[in-house]
Amino acid sequence: MIARVRRFKASWFELGESLTEIKRSEAFKKWGHGSFEDYCKKELHLKRETADKLTGSFAFLRTKAPEVLRRDGRDGPIPSYQAVDFLRRAEEESDAPAEMLTEIRRHVLDEGTPLPKISRIYREAVFPLDPEQQTEKRLTNLSSTINRLVEFLALARADRIVPEQLCAEVEEPLARLAQHLGRKAAAA
Repeated sequence: MIARVRRFKASWFELGESLTEIKRSEAFKKWGHGSFEDYCKKELHLKRETADKLTGSFAFLRTKAPEVLRRDGRDGPIPSYQAVDFLRRAEEESDAPAEMLTEIRRHVLDEGTPLPKISRIYREAVFPLDPEQQTEKRLTNLSSTINRLVEFLALARADRIVPEQLCAEVEEPLARLAQHLGRKAAAA
């Protein structure tokens, strides 16, 4: 079982390598596809973003940390392609301080820290949003939270967890807030 788990975790290495070779050689054209993205989507049912992360992460490890590709899971963690992609983008696209990049590299490659944790800790510092993007993100998050709360209230009402009158009292200001946010989003 341990060997199977190791192979499962490392399988993205093989997929990334194969996709990279198919993209480089343009073998997808021999198979009747006009582009690599078309091949991935129609033949493999992979989103373009996923294929890009797999090929980018594999290429990054091959050039910047080839020792990671030789790991079997016992001699060091096998990082996820998503976390490696974050590290790759941080090193290639950001103006993050060298010390921070070293920290991210340690977390991803040496400790195998998963992407959600890496992103939570470093995303804003490495990939800062401009004020307009921050406002838009907050607006979207708040609208989503309101929608989820309204759904939970409906379930609580149906299950008689929260009294009908209390649900109505809470839903009314939430509806007003959702309307306000909708107008703000439309104006933006």
